[in-house]
Amino acid sequence: MNPTPDRPARPRPGLAVALGLVILCIEGYDLFILGAVGPSLLSHPDWDATKSTLGLLGSLTALGMPLGSIAAGWAGDLYGRRLPMAVSLAWLSLSMLLSAVAGDLALFGATRFLTGVGIGALIPLVTAYVSEAADPARHSLQVGAATTGLAIGGIVTGVLGRTLLPEWDFRTLFLFGAVPLVLIPVVWRLVPAVVPDHPAQAEAEDAAAGQDEPANRLRLLLAPRYRRSTLLFWAATFAGLVIVYGASTWLPTLMVDNGYDLGSSLEFSIAFNAGAVIGTLGAALIADRGLLKAATTVGFLLAAVAMTILSTPQPRPLLLLVSAVAGFGALGTQALVNIYVAHAHPARLRGTALGFSLGVGRVGAIVGPSYLAAVTVLISSSKAGFYAFVAPAVLGAVLIGSLRPGRRAFASAPADGSSAAEAPLAR
Repeated sequence: MNPTPDRPARPRPGLAVALGLVILCIEGYDLFILGAVGPSLLSHPDWDATKSTLGLLGSLTALGMPLGSIAAGWAGDLYGRRLPMAVSLAWLSLSMLLSAVAGDLALFGATRFLTGVGIGALIPLVTAYVSEAADPARHSLQVGAATTGLAIGGIVTGVLGRTLLPEWDFRTLFLFGAVPLVLIPVVWRLVPAVVPDHPAQAEAEDAAAGQDEPANRLRLLLAPRYRRSTLLFWAATFAGLVIVYGASTWLPTLMVDNGYDLGSSLEFSIAFNAGAVIGTLGAALIADRGLLKAATTVGFLLAAVAMTILSTPQPRPLLLLVSAVAGFGALGTQALVNIYVAHAHPARLRGTALGFSLGVGRVGAIVGPSYLAAVTVLISSSKAGFYAFVAPAVLGAVLIGSLRPGRRAFASAPADGSSAAEAPLAR
């Protein structure tokens, strides 16, 4: 199909996946950096930080995320993905650089909040952008490949943390925040200024959304045709992000509490993220065979099983393997939830759906680190932190299992001429 001023050319899948992966790699680096520097931050001679402080810093980061997710998702549907993505990269970069020069704990906490806004903005924008570029037959695989950037970034954080800490000041790791600035020209060149659609899709979506009126977007998500799936997606994202952000903040510290040195705990963190990469790609291949719901449900259950095993004394190779399974159960499963949301909504509603799903679900990211901190403080057992992950993992499995199957959203225009918005993947 030739591009027109109203119907721009769809981005090439390979370039979109590569760009999305690099952006989310940077985001994953920042997501896991607090966990990597946690033990060093707790031992800082001037800041007098405690385990509760670490949980608070994780929650401050997460507190900014709903603002970024909702605003960017909505802006991406209204103005295209390019401008909000460029602004979000600049915001994230400057916030990380401020963290690197923060002179006290209060200023450091403020920079973590600002960083959270940038993190929250990029995930729905990148997921929507790659989803729109992906080949229909490989949708889950290509979106999943891009989202593995989060875990790859976590691996980079773990490697740098093990190499540089505790000899270097932990704030040095935040200097890598300059990298997103380099990507802004690339985003401006590759990302379409407006959202590309298939003509049949656009016509049906315009009818459903009142000719693209912004006020109708959230109303449409909460209308009867979408309400059940919307609320279930929000709740499942909450459960998933409790696990993701609890693990990203607390996994190395929990391993130290269980008798491992800092280097060993960071090895577990690397295994955690490597498992997320491999597991996400494998699950995405399964999902593209019509088993997205099953793959996501199993992912949550694997998180519960893995965290239970990690709490028990096991041979080192087995613990590394189980850490990898836990990584898929946390990061990989949340990636599948995001893919599910993108898959179940039309292009002009996709950013808003992802933004609100991640925005409302970010309450889990806010609660996660403090929830883990409270459990480890109130319960003296070193195993308590691992057990705290089981409840949200089982809850997530139940929520995804409650989605009713339906036809793929907007695979084609409905034959009866009704709005395509009435044929979501899950209701």
